Amino acid sequence: MTASSARPAAPPESEESAEADRLRDLLRTPGYRKVLFFSSLIGIPVSLAAFWFLAALHEAEHALWADLPKAWGWATPPAWWPLPLLAVAGAVVGLVVARLPGAGGHVPASGLHPGGASAAALPGVVVAAAASLPFGAVLGPEAPLIALGGGLALLFRRLVRAPATPQSTALLGAAGAAAAIAAIFGNPLVAAVLLIEVAGVGGPRLFVILLPALLSSGIGGIVFTGFGRWTGLETAGLSVRFPTAPPRLDTGDVVWSMVLAVGIGALVHLMIIGGRLAAVFVAAAPLVRTLLCAVGAGGCAALYTVVTGRSPVEVASSGQAALTQLAADPHAWSVGALLAVLLFKSVAYALCLGSLRGGLVFPVLFLGAAVGVLLAPLPGLGVIPGASAGMAAAATAALRLPVSSVALVVLMLGNSETIPVVILAAVTAFATSELLPRGPAAAPRPPEKTADGAA
Repeated sequence: MTASSARPAAPPESEESAEADRLRDLLRTPGYRKVLFFSSLIGIPVSLAAFWFLAALHEAEHALWADLPKAWGWATPPAWWPLPLLAVAGAVVGLVVARLPGAGGHVPASGLHPGGASAAALPGVVVAAAASLPFGAVLGPEAPLIALGGGLALLFRRLVRAPATPQSTALLGAAGAAAAIAAIFGNPLVAAVLLIEVAGVGGPRLFVILLPALLSSGIGGIVFTGFGRWTGLETAGLSVRFPTAPPRLDTGDVVWSMVLAVGIGALVHLMIIGGRLAAVFVAAAPLVRTLLCAVGAGGCAALYTVVTGRSPVEVASSGQAALTQLAADPHAWSVGALLAVLLFKSVAYALCLGSLRGGLVFPVLFLGAAVGVLLAPLPGLGVIPGASAGMAAAATAALRLPVSSVALVVLMLGNSETIPVVILAAVTAFATSELLPRGPAAAPRPPEKTADGAA
């Protein structure tokens, strides 16, 4: 027996103490304190840049899809309207991918990435997002914002000639991305949790620990809430009560939300695989095939209008406005309209995931809510619990980030009563999507060698 094998293993208390000592030593390091100070400074210009970027995208989208059709005499865009707009988007993004450094950012079908764009890649990221999002890409703005925020942070570091190290590059990129992403989600907590999960802090061990914890907390919430409602008894607890009347969960809500999450998890997983297949298709000839996929997405929006008589904007674009309308008046959507928007928007989403530039979150939030509203007439399932579970399941299946998805949906809903079904739906969808075959990987762009110290 060697001396090393005979040495007793350190107790857990010693390991925790060593981790705490390492954290204290890191905080005492002048370089790390400089990074913290610089992060506090760059948050201001990055947030302002993110705000104006989002404002410009919103104004451009409103001009293209509302002001211009009205100026030409249409109350809503005609069925053919998405075709030329998405053709422009496909042509511009194809040129950016083929000609500019950084290829306009990462392919959406490959998921969110924590790294920011280099200074050389920033123009391509901005142009690709500006061509994709206002012109009707079925994508959200979060991925370009992460790249923009991280890239601006590294650019500011170069401007002040701060020393570049791999550690500072990663930390500043994450800080800049968090400042930018908080602008779109409207909450710094979601941005922080999202980047923790995107960066893979803790690796697979993080999910091994978090999934049982999320599941048990959701069940615990149901037990305490359920017993309090069923028996009329109250238990002391730390809570803040709002004057609104949230929906009361019952057995049907809980059971159907988990069944619904399995189906949504599988459906969104198929969309992501479709996006990866589209990315492989586009990689062989970006100029032509990006245009083809974009026009295909426009065709989906046009067919939706022909079939339903509703606006093509409900299929094209991110779905943020459509989600607001769906939540405000879910009964205004017939069963046929919900089925049609689910079919056409899912196909358009997959095509855009592999060809244009943007994020995964906003369209799947709408799709998940639409499934929840469609299935709300099931016995025991309400509209709000169904839509809540649907959004959580769809976001988790697309991002593979259960904690971030729960935090995002809970903060969007603004009530605590639906938290248990949100958690259960997120965990169920995560397990479902992870157990299904992963499919092909999206074709990656070649790594970029820059002066920022990042590939």
